[in-house]
Amino acid sequence: MSDIYTLTLAILCSKIDVVNKKWNFCSVASRNMIKNIVLQHKLEKEKFVSKTYVLREKLDFAKRNLDTDLIKVITGSRRVGKSVFSFLLLRDKEFAYLNFDDENLVKKKNYDEILEVIFEVYPDAKFILFDEIQNLENWELFVNKLQRRGYNLILTGSNANLLSKELGTALTGRYIPIEIFPFSFKEFLIAKGFKIKKEYTGLPEIKGKILNYLDEYLKKGGFPEVVVKKLEAKDYLATLFDAILFKDVVKRYRIRFSQKIYDLSIYLISNFSSEFSFTKLKNALDFRSTNTVQNYLKYLEEAYLIFLLNRFSFKTKEQIRTPKKVYLIDNGFILAKAFQFSQNLGKLMENLVFVEILRKGYTSNKDVFYYKTRNGKEVDFILRKGLKIEKLIQVCYQIDNPEVEKRELMALIEASKELNCKTLEIITWDNEKIEKFKGKNIKYLPLWKLLLK
Repeated sequence: MSDIYTLTLAILCSKIDVVNKKWNFCSVASRNMIKNIVLQHKLEKEKFVSKTYVLREKLDFAKRNLDTDLIKVITGSRRVGKSVFSFLLLRDKEFAYLNFDDENLVKKKNYDEILEVIFEVYPDAKFILFDEIQNLENWELFVNKLQRRGYNLILTGSNANLLSKELGTALTGRYIPIEIFPFSFKEFLIAKGFKIKKEYTGLPEIKGKILNYLDEYLKKGGFPEVVVKKLEAKDYLATLFDAILFKDVVKRYRIRFSQKIYDLSIYLISNFSSEFSFTKLKNALDFRSTNTVQNYLKYLEEAYLIFLLNRFSFKTKEQIRTPKKVYLIDNGFILAKAFQFSQNLGKLMENLVFVEILRKGYTSNKDVFYYKTRNGKEVDFILRKGLKIEKLIQVCYQIDNPEVEKRELMALIEASKELNCKTLEIITWDNEKIEKFKGKNIKYLPLWKLLLK
C-alpha cells in the first residue's frame, strides 16, 4: 500500500513540476515580450525628443502644473499632437514612456509586471507618460493605484467622454484636463516660419501675406503633419478621418452597421455649421430610430470629430428639444470629405470661429450657444459667463453686401433686446470698424485679428 502511495505522490509531484516549469517559461516569455515593447517605445521616445517642434500655446499652463501630484490628462483627436505636446512638456525631465496603441501590450492583464519592466528600463524616471491610455482595459484602476503610490503621471487619450467619465469616477478632483486642438492660426504661422510684429501688421504687404495664409488655414485646417510636413491635405485628412472613425468609433463601440455611421458622418460634414434635428437625420439617412442617431452622434463627439451646439434658452428642456448645430474639429475634414459643389466661405469662417471660441476656454452648451430670436433671426454664437450673457457674435464673409449686412445687424439688435446684452460683434474677413445701428454700437472685427489676439 505504501508503495502505491509513494508512486502516486511521485507522479503528482512530477506533473506539478512540469506545470511549474511551463508556468515559469510562459512568465519569462511574457516578461521578455513586455521588455522588448518598452525598449522599442524608448527608442521612439528618444527619436521624438531629439526633434524640433512648434511650441504649443497650452505648454506654459501644463508646465506650471507639472510638479503637482495631480495627474495631467491630455486629450484631443488623433494626430493632433498630444504625444509631441507631452514630449515638449517633459523634454528636460527623466521620464518613462509607454504607448498603449500597441495591441500586444493591451492584452496583458498583469499590470504590476508592466510596471516592473518600466522601472527596469527607466530606473531614474521621475515621471511616467502613458500614451493612448484608453486602450488599456480598466486603465483607471491601474492609474489610480500608481497615483496613490506617489508617481507623477501624464496621460494622453483620444476619447473625451471615456476619459472624463472614468477619471471622474476613480480620480475625483485628482487630475488636470488639458485639451489639445489642431494648430491655432498663431501656431500655423509659426510652423510656416512667418513671424509677425504687431507694429507692422498695418503694412499692405504684411497684411496681404497674413490674409493669404489665413485663406490656406481656412480651407486646409491646422492638423500639424499637414502644416509641418506640407502633405497633400485632402488625401492625408481623408485617410485620417477614416482611421479615427473605424478605430475610435466603429471598433471601440462594436458598431455592426459601420456604413450607417459613415453615411451619418459624411452627411454632417457636408452640412457643417448648419441646424439639424434627430428626426431629420433619422429620416434622411433611413435609421430605424432616433436613439441610434443620438448614440452615433455621441460616439462621433467623443472621438473629437464633431461638436454639437445647442440653441440657447433659459429653459434647459427647451435647449434639449430644439434643433442643434454641428461643427467640426478642423476645417480640413470639410475639404477631405464633404460632398459639396462649391466652398461656402461664410460657413468655413463660422466653423473656424467656433473652434477658436473653444480654444479660448469656453465650453459648448455651457457657456457658448447659438440663438434664434422670437422672429426666427439667428445669431451664430452667444457667450455666457455664469448667468450673464457676455457677448453676441455674428460671422459674415460678405459684409460688403448691404442686404447681408442688414440681416446680420437686425439679428444682433433683436437678440440684444431679448437677452439684455450690449456687447455686439461681427467677425468679418477683413473689415474693421465700430458702427452705431438702432442705438447700439456694433464692433466689426477681422477674422485674422480675432485669431491672433
